[in-house]
Amino acid sequence: MSTSTAQGSVPADNNHFFGHPRGLATLFFTEMWERFSYYGMRALLILFMTATTVEQNPGLGMDIGTAAAIYGLYTSLVYLLALPGGWVADNLWGQRRAVFVGGCLIAAGQFSLALPMMASFYFGLILIVLGTGLLKPNVSTIVGELYPEGGARRDAGFSVFYMGINLGAFVSPFVTGFFGEGYNWHLGFAMAGFGMLLGLIQYKVGAKYLGEAGLLRTDDTPAQLAAKSRKFFGGFFGIAALVAIFAWLVHSGVLPITLQQIAGYLGSSILVLVGLYFIYLWLFGRHTGQEKKRLVVIFWLFLLAAVFWSGFEQAGSSLNLFAKEMTNREIFGWQAPASFLQAINPVLIIILAPVFGSLWVWLARHKANPSIPVKFGLGLVGLGAGFFVISWGAANAQEGHLVTPAWLVVTYFLHTCGELSLSPVGLSSITKLSPAGRVGQMMGIWFVGASLGNLFAGLVAGTLETLPPMLLFRTVAMIVGGVGLFALLVSPLVKKLIGEGIE
Repeated sequence: MSTSTAQGSVPADNNHFFGHPRGLATLFFTEMWERFSYYGMRALLILFMTATTVEQNPGLGMDIGTAAAIYGLYTSLVYLLALPGGWVADNLWGQRRAVFVGGCLIAAGQFSLALPMMASFYFGLILIVLGTGLLKPNVSTIVGELYPEGGARRDAGFSVFYMGINLGAFVSPFVTGFFGEGYNWHLGFAMAGFGMLLGLIQYKVGAKYLGEAGLLRTDDTPAQLAAKSRKFFGGFFGIAALVAIFAWLVHSGVLPITLQQIAGYLGSSILVLVGLYFIYLWLFGRHTGQEKKRLVVIFWLFLLAAVFWSGFEQAGSSLNLFAKEMTNREIFGWQAPASFLQAINPVLIIILAPVFGSLWVWLARHKANPSIPVKFGLGLVGLGAGFFVISWGAANAQEGHLVTPAWLVVTYFLHTCGELSLSPVGLSSITKLSPAGRVGQMMGIWFVGASLGNLFAGLVAGTLETLPPMLLFRTVAMIVGGVGLFALLVSPLVKKLIGEGIE
């Protein structure tokens, strides 16, 4: 039996939101509030975990290594759970129900973090991971279904939609940071929860404008759907039970293993499994010679993306700690929360995304548009340049001599340029390079690359426990920049593997 989601039945003249279907407004604000919730909480997470228990606003008192490992595992699983989240929507619930259930789980997780108990802290992280895995991949799918005709209008709709992402990410650090750092950490998490609640309310109110987009359409009978659901969730909760038992054994000391080791083993396992998967596709996938070459290219881009995100996602961990401990945040006698500086990247995205979009179009018109592998290399070089800047800033930061926020502004500017050279290009290139019938799987691999990068980002940030910030940032700059230069060096070979017809 085949399963698919219904195509949106939105009238062509339904242009009530910046010339787009009214349903886009519903999804715009849903994603805006979800990103408000996610980035607002992320801005506080490592600061809360590393704050001592004796401060006026006490935290969990964790060492940096442990806190960074938890941060890396959390942000990694957020992306990794998008794979089963997408499957549940495609086969059992439909995207619309998956988004709502995911939002409910996220809100419950944020309010769980708002409770001053260690058990509720971990439980809250688990709920947010599960909820984001359901919501994140599926809300974008519904956006696509609002435009059954496809074409440039759909691309423009996604551009408007992504503005919601960055608007939520921009506003949230100011709100959660003001209440969380300024008064009580748990109040900050509660603000993130209220944001998700607002998103859920307007999602339900505006659902009538979505037509049939996101609804499940299947040839399966109710009995078959129920059996499929029991099989999936039985396996899922079985795995969850094994993970819970493993966590209890580690926590009780029966298994002498640290969180850092767990994160390292998980990252290595993911990398090996992805490698084996590509070998299987190459040997037994029955693909043509050209398709096999492009599979090699996708694997190469996956590796570059994982390296990029392992540096870029330092924003919420090591760079956040730099903002707290080494940056002068005094404004007219008032100490601004460190989390406020987390708003720099999203506002730069809002400003620079149209610039980069126009730049690629202009270069293409003059037949000078860089190839996909070149853009990836440039993205990594930009990221490395940002880390060289912040390592210089860290070298200037000494006891009693805090540096200005300008160091972080310049760093985030270079990181944002790198992101705009790699991230949207990567999403587009995966759809172009994937063999027929493999696009969904390759998009899943792209999410896994982001997951792997986030995991290693946490491990890298954890080395602040033993390495001076200047040395850590310089090391990251040399590795990321070196990989970027190597990517530029081999880009002609990679372009040959891509072949003709793809820019």
